[in-house]
Amino acid sequence: MGQQETVDVDEVFRVETHGIDPIPDAERHGSAKDLFWLWFGSNLTFTYVINGALAVAFGLSFWQATAVVVIGGLSFFAISAAGLSGIRTGTATLVISRATFGVRGNLPAGVLNWVVSIGYTIVNTLVGTLALEVFFAEIGWQGGTAGRAVALLVTLALTFAVAMWGHATVQFAERWMAYVLAAGFGILLLFVLPGTDTAAPASAAPGLSGWSLAFVVMLAGPFSYLPMPADYTRYLPRTTSLKSITWMGALGGFLSSVALGVAGVAAATQTDMTDAVAGAESLLPGWFQPLFLALVLGGSVTNSIITLYSSSLNLQVLGIPWSRARAIVISAAVTAAGSLAALFLTDFTTSLLSFLSLLIIVFAPWGGVFLADMLLRRCHYDADALHAGSAGAYWYRSGYHPAGITALLAGMAFAALTCDSELWTGPLVAPLGGADLTLLGSVVSGLTYWALTRRRVAAYVPAA
Repeated sequence: MGQQETVDVDEVFRVETHGIDPIPDAERHGSAKDLFWLWFGSNLTFTYVINGALAVAFGLSFWQATAVVVIGGLSFFAISAAGLSGIRTGTATLVISRATFGVRGNLPAGVLNWVVSIGYTIVNTLVGTLALEVFFAEIGWQGGTAGRAVALLVTLALTFAVAMWGHATVQFAERWMAYVLAAGFGILLLFVLPGTDTAAPASAAPGLSGWSLAFVVMLAGPFSYLPMPADYTRYLPRTTSLKSITWMGALGGFLSSVALGVAGVAAATQTDMTDAVAGAESLLPGWFQPLFLALVLGGSVTNSIITLYSSSLNLQVLGIPWSRARAIVISAAVTAAGSLAALFLTDFTTSLLSFLSLLIIVFAPWGGVFLADMLLRRCHYDADALHAGSAGAYWYRSGYHPAGITALLAGMAFAALTCDSELWTGPLVAPLGGADLTLLGSVVSGLTYWALTRRRVAAYVPAA
């Protein structure tokens, strides 16, 4: 019998057969540069323009708001580093976090992360749909309800097709869409930046409240990525440099988020950005406006692709006994239903955004515990035990890791006490002068976990 050939199942325009099962070494491929294009392309989204404009609306001057944008971009170093465990285990982030919280203790965050992934996919789908609808109108088609329906169908189809094919196609699409979007947004910067009024004083002294709200807005997006970086590193060969993985991913997210964030800040010094798409469009020449709307659509799709793809792995973590390709149909169906509701029930979008912003109370502390655990273990995990359930080392006490759960609850308590959102205002916000310190919940949870486990959690060392 001849030697059996290893078939690479992770190919462009071929449905990926792997899910959260460990990727065999024989099927590992790619390089750290793939992560640059993944995070660069997926963050060329108009959301950062909106965030930059909001920083000015909170009372920050151009240079103050720009500083917040840059610091927010630096957070991608933490996001990228969170993917280092993927190369060691060959599996998804929310599988690896079983080592942090226990197999059962990991499930609540898994459910909430799926909700967040779908929520942000819906929001991006809405942005893309409305931009495409305006694009139709500007090229002469006043489609009304039919036009909006077509715009929604096109946006969903572009997102679902790429995400369903899987990992290789996601990376391929992000790279090539990044080329186009980077060129387009580069032209946008050429139109917006020269008119920037850098000398204009802030509309009012921002105070601690304005600064903290600007940081929350700028960092909430990157923090929402924390449960997914290993999803995109799990195929890389084990010999890939951990340093190169961290730098390539971080550089990609930093460049795109900072460039578009600064564009939003610059635009806000020149025009009313209450309606950010209309405000930015007013600064552009007529011939470029339809292309600008296409950029908004493209950016919403690139961001939705990675969140929708990760949501299918998330469902497998939660126990859905389906393949990744079948599980993603659930996520796509819920996204479509939510998008339809948001387009025809006007209050739904506001409620959804308020709910998503509130969930930072959970995910900032979750990220702090996960990163602290990863550092303590030096990214070494027992890959078999991650999938072994009650028979594995990560079952702890009845499926819960007491230290991980305790640290998470401590961080959540701090975040809830200092959160200032539409749905909830913590009792410490007023004594703190209106400051929103939700994000510091990650620091509280991380330090708590370190204090509880620094002598108990050690890196897994495989047998010789």
